[in-house]
Amino acid sequence: MGTSQVERIRAITGGMDFILGKSEKDQKEFKQISIELAVEMLKKLIEGNVKTMEKKNLVKSEKFSEKLKKALNKYRNQAITNAEVIEELIRLANEMKKAREEEADLGLNEDEIAFYDALTKDEIVKEFMEDEVLKKIAQELTSAIRKNMTIDWSIRKSAQAGMRKIIKRLLKYYDYPPEHAKEALKVVMRQVEKMCGNVYEEDVICDRVAEEKQDYII
Repeated sequence: MGTSQVERIRAITGGMDFILGKSEKDQKEFKQISIELAVEMLKKLIEGNVKTMEKKNLVKSEKFSEKLKKALNKYRNQAITNAEVIEELIRLANEMKKAREEEADLGLNEDEIAFYDALTKDEIVKEFMEDEVLKKIAQELTSAIRKNMTIDWSIRKSAQAGMRKIIKRLLKYYDYPPEHAKEALKVVMRQVEKMCGNVYEEDVICDRVAEEKQDYII
C-alpha cells in the first residue's frame, strides 16, 4: 500500500489505525478490520436512508440504490481500493443529504416532491420547462390522484385508465415536452402505485388503532 493511500485512509478514518503499544503486525491487522468496519457502517447508513426513501419516493430510492450497488460491486471486484470505496460511500451519503436539503427548498410536501422527481427523472426536461411549472404539475397531480384514488386501483383496469387520463391531461395542459411524456407517464404511474399503497397502509394502521381504542373502552 502506497504512502499516499495510507494517508488518505488515515484522513478518512480519523487516524483510528494508530494504536499505541501495539506491534506493527497488530496495527496492520487492526487497520484492515477498521476499514472493513467503516465500509460496513457506511453501507448500512446509506441502505437505511434508501429504505426510508422507498416508502415515499420511487425515483430517488432507485437512483441512490443503484449508485450504492455500483460502488459496492466495484469494491467487491477489486476495481477500487478500500480508501476509494470509503470516499465513494461518504460522497454518496453527502449527496443524499444535499438532496434532502434541496427538497426543503422546493416548498412541496412528500407526495408532491415524489411526483416532481418523477416528472424530472430525465433532467433534460428542466431545460424545456420552468421549475415553478413543474412544481405546479406535481401539486395538481397529487391533488387529482388523491381525489380519484381507489384502494383496488392496481387490479382494476378502469381505475388505471382513469389515472392515465388524468396524468396525460395535466402533461398536455402544461405543455410537458411530448417526446418525454410517454416515459414520464410510466414513471408517474409507478409512483401512483406507491402512493396508493402508502394510503392503504395508513388506513389499515388507523383502523387497527381505532379497534384497539374501542377494545380498551369496552
